Amino acid sequence: MYRSAAKRLLPALCRRRTTHFLCSSTPVRFPSRIVNPAPFSSSAASGNFPNQNPSHFDSSTSSTEHDRARENEARNPRAPPRPKAHWEEEQARVLQASLSHVIRLGWTDAAMIAGAREVGVSPSIVGAFPRKEAALVEYFMDDCLQRLIDIIDTKEDLKNLIPSQRVAELVRIRLDMQAPYISTWPRALSIQAHPLNISTSFKQRAMLVDEIWHAAGDETSDIDWYTKRTILGAIYSATELYMLTDTSADFQDTWAFLNGRIEDAFDLKNSVNEAKYLAEAVGAGMGGSVQGIVNRIFRG
Repeated sequence: MYRSAAKRLLPALCRRRTTHFLCSSTPVRFPSRIVNPAPFSSSAASGNFPNQNPSHFDSSTSSTEHDRARENEARNPRAPPRPKAHWEEEQARVLQASLSHVIRLGWTDAAMIAGAREVGVSPSIVGAFPRKEAALVEYFMDDCLQRLIDIIDTKEDLKNLIPSQRVAELVRIRLDMQAPYISTWPRALSIQAHPLNISTSFKQRAMLVDEIWHAAGDETSDIDWYTKRTILGAIYSATELYMLTDTSADFQDTWAFLNGRIEDAFDLKNSVNEAKYLAEAVGAGMGGSVQGIVNRIFRG
């Protein structure tokens, strides 16, 4: 699911398995708790990490094909993910067009119908989306992640920033993509928090946080990998909520809030307290799950 996670886990798995096992045609299963709640798909070996509906390895795939896939991974361990790859072309066209109607109509079926009409598709296509409004929000999240990845890959001046500045800048760039929809974003958050949608929401946010840390040059492979992503996830959520009530010009107060939280998080002496503070700030809206994670990480 994540490019740095795949790079981190593959060597660990190789160390635990014998050479004979890895070279056999038996498909390798990654721990679903760490990589993906769904079975690891064959496309992951080539660097494509679909967001939904991953397929199983074909048991008939030869060991030569598996070896070739592993060689490709070794050559290109950071092939960029394609967050929007799982959307069918017609669906993507409708959802992309619908975003221009969200400001006026909100994250609703009406916006999707308007989007379908704009691209010359029958409005009946809206019925093909099982979770309609959630599909629109999730497409927006995927689209923003893809745009952020493109910026990371092309924005040369990011490389001149120190890690803390790079993280803060990428979070700002990503949240600024929500600025045009700020009046409707509380509704988007409530859609994401629905029990049927929360799993995808967490996965999308985890992918976002992982990409930001990866862009900052993070190569950790131990408990710090989880610690850093937990802290940044809490910072992102707290800043996102702060932004909803910010009335300053161009969200200047929000970016000041973000910079302060990032500076504190990069101060190792304050990281633990900052993570717990932010977990308390956003934990109530997330069922206390962030607080529970932080407590387990910093226990003792």
